[in-house]
Amino acid sequence: MQNRVWLITGCSSGFGRELALAAVAAGDRVMATARRPETLTGLAEAGQGRITTTALDVTDPDSIAAAVEATLAAYGRIDVLVNNAGSLVLGAVEEFTMSELREQLDVVFFGAAEVTKAVVPLMRTQGSGTIVQMSSIGGRKTYPAFGAYHAAKWALEGFSETLATELAPLGVRVLIVEPGAFRTEFNNNKYVTRELPAYAETAGATRRFTQELTAAEPNDPVKGVAAILAALDSERPPLRLLLGGDAVDGLREHHAALLAEVDEWEHLSRTTAI
Repeated sequence: MQNRVWLITGCSSGFGRELALAAVAAGDRVMATARRPETLTGLAEAGQGRITTTALDVTDPDSIAAAVEATLAAYGRIDVLVNNAGSLVLGAVEEFTMSELREQLDVVFFGAAEVTKAVVPLMRTQGSGTIVQMSSIGGRKTYPAFGAYHAAKWALEGFSETLATELAPLGVRVLIVEPGAFRTEFNNNKYVTRELPAYAETAGATRRFTQELTAAEPNDPVKGVAAILAALDSERPPLRLLLGGDAVDGLREHHAALLAEVDEWEHLSRTTAI
């Protein structure tokens, strides 16, 4: 499956950058994008003619349309879309403002949704393609202080799972990637809200943990990207791909707790039958 054309958002660092390089190494071509395209100069040079760059601000519909058109002008098609651009607002629900919540949703959910909707008609017409949604283990379980981020990622997961069922008969696939903690710049670039003393042992504990985790995350983004490409190239790719032992262990623990609660309250849940 060589010579695919990728459109990737958020390529200035982390997963976006590594995905672009891995795609080129696999024989593909890439339109690498970022809100500030000047940050992509080194990436374009490393691509040795197989990486083109352009601006793409996921909160600006005109910028999205222009980036899609630039990709078509350069390569004529889009085979893999990766919605990787993201941000993190860290704070308890009472601590973040509605403006901060909306900004989080604008980037992580509405931005990804709008880029997806711009590309879906192209893939539907082709009868092929893959949409990769970079979600998180935080798209399926929660932690204090991540309420805004969870709201955005959970919305993205529901949107993407529904999209997968709609596109499967048309030859287009959806892959939801759920990383744990990876050693990228993501944690360094987080936005921290105001802090209230009442949440010192909940949201505050998460803040302290994320600070301690900086540059000590247990997972390698290069290996994570290799796993994503392996899933894309498999005959039966998953709908969801967990990345990292911390993500696997965390989800198993979470699902065990969910099922235990279902069992505990099943007798009451079933009392509603007519």
